[in-house]
Amino acid sequence: MLKLSQAVIVEGKYDAIRLANVVDALILTTEGFGIFKDKEKQALLRRLAKTRGIIVLTDSDSAGFLIRSFLRSAVPEGSVTHVYIPDVFGKEKRKRAPGAEGKLGVEGIAQDVLLEAFRKAGVTAQESAAPRESITTLDLYEHGLSGKANSSEKRKRLLQKLALPERLSTGNLVKVLNCFVTKDEFLELVKELEV
Repeated sequence: MLKLSQAVIVEGKYDAIRLANVVDALILTTEGFGIFKDKEKQALLRRLAKTRGIIVLTDSDSAGFLIRSFLRSAVPEGSVTHVYIPDVFGKEKRKRAPGAEGKLGVEGIAQDVLLEAFRKAGVTAQESAAPRESITTLDLYEHGLSGKANSSEKRKRLLQKLALPERLSTGNLVKVLNCFVTKDEFLELVKELEV
């Protein structure tokens, strides 16, 4: 498995599921063409691009290239690495018929081919850094940001304070928080929310 410091951007949830078996990284989806109108997600991607860099991995069909082109113009130049999958014709197992162009998307590409695509793009494993204490889903629960009365309101205030999209799932929220703040900074933010 390839451990990456950059966030990886894919089109949909099945691509993200497939990629989770290949890379250890924050994986976010564009929700297909949904990224074109989602200003919050665009802002999050710009922020990730500036702080960590992003890797764009879309399908090799025309829709994938349209999304890739949009992302190229939506984030700062020089902060994006593009990983391209080869044209492989066929259909994904979960689908009844091949896509319009007959090509497999990210979700249908073999793991070794995906790893080779990252290698060809010059993406290498993250250097081991000094370990830091991570924020966990248990931390969110213990500090009233999930699973408790008024959790959604408190989580919404935290997201606004950090200028993050309010629709982040708990799992993605934990991953994004770990990209932007340390555990100590998180605890300070939680204290500020209590005031």
